[in-house]
Amino acid sequence: MGRTLESSQLGKEQPLKNSDTGSIKDGHMADFPEKGAERAILVGAGAQYAHGDDPLQPDPLEELRLLAETAGVMIAGIVIQARSHIDPTYYIGKGKVQELKTAIEANKANLVIFDNDLSPAQASNLEEDLRVKVIDRSGLILDIFAIRAKTREAKTQVELAQLKYLLPRLTRRWTHLSRQAGGGVFLRGPGETQLEIDRRRVRERIAHLTEILKTIERQRNVSRKSRRGAFKFALVGYTNTGKSTLLNTLCGSDAPVEDKLFKTLDSTTRAVRIPHTPEMLVSDTVGFIRNLPHHLVASFKSTLSEVRDADALLHVIDISNPDWENQEKTVLQVLHELGASGIPAVTVFNKIDRVENPGAVRSIVARYPGSTAVSALTGEGMDQLRNRLCEQVLSGLNTFDMSFNGDDSLLPIIYRNATILRTGNDDGKIHLTFTISKAMAKRLNLPEKI
Repeated sequence: MGRTLESSQLGKEQPLKNSDTGSIKDGHMADFPEKGAERAILVGAGAQYAHGDDPLQPDPLEELRLLAETAGVMIAGIVIQARSHIDPTYYIGKGKVQELKTAIEANKANLVIFDNDLSPAQASNLEEDLRVKVIDRSGLILDIFAIRAKTREAKTQVELAQLKYLLPRLTRRWTHLSRQAGGGVFLRGPGETQLEIDRRRVRERIAHLTEILKTIERQRNVSRKSRRGAFKFALVGYTNTGKSTLLNTLCGSDAPVEDKLFKTLDSTTRAVRIPHTPEMLVSDTVGFIRNLPHHLVASFKSTLSEVRDADALLHVIDISNPDWENQEKTVLQVLHELGASGIPAVTVFNKIDRVENPGAVRSIVARYPGSTAVSALTGEGMDQLRNRLCEQVLSGLNTFDMSFNGDDSLLPIIYRNATILRTGNDDGKIHLTFTISKAMAKRLNLPEKI
């Protein structure tokens, strides 16, 4: 956990450390103990855990289990507390802290993972009392993203999110980021404490990474402009619903696929070629999850811009997951936060090969007009999905017959953003028949469809 990020060099300064909660090695979030040495107690507190011990009820910590296992952690035990209010000091009650301490000793655990988001003070108080590392759900998700990050963009985005998460958690127990002596001019102000220096250096790094991402975003915009004439779909959905497998089956591509959480962090765009249909592009995006850390959403702004700029969405749902309805609600909430809730969407129920009752699939699909059910793994239902894509493209496009003067400023924009069906000459003017997305037609103030 806390894997290194090769893009996060802070120079050759002495690493930031915390004897209790890990460290940043060479400017990176530090590794926790070797894989196999981490034994964690999972903790959930709140009203939603009231039936946590009932075998007939869904396991409220199932997703946290999966997250912890994805990070290479062994689950040593579970502590649940159903409570209506949060303890400002420990999040859980003081009596439950003692119970947790007993569980740590009995199970030889060296890590505690909360399913809740802890304040910096709560995490610090818990670590002081329990004498083991304590992380919350957001910290765990950030760690998994650090493991998954492969490209420069993903590493930069994850490091930025990590540093924003780290900044309020710096305490006097952390040593400084710079050397004790020999610092350059203006490295430390008069009377500035070491903690203030650490915080300033983290803020400087955050500002630097933000500028890098702005440059990447500009490059992405240039790339996006080159494919404006195509109809763009964005795959969205909960993590591990099979979006990458669907992309491969739909487009004949080879995007990396693995049955693990957050396998895809970088946006991948591929073309879908269907005869007698305008060009289509499909972009795979990072999967969503309940309580996705807001630092991650902010840091992945450039990647998630593929969602906001899409002409239509393909909302992929794992129909074999018993909790798919709550996962759907989470995705819709994140889309709302991204300002993408108004984009037309096709609901795609995936993994029907894992559902034993076909009648149940038909019943669910019937509740979602225009949806389709597929198995991206076996290919079942893919022809129907392609038909739905064609319908969506045609419904999202307008066809125009228009004449332009040769020096009309609108003409090059039409060539860049439209699919030209026919060209001709009309009394010295250039006559075009073309299709263009309704959104672009509105932006260009084109007349009503002819």
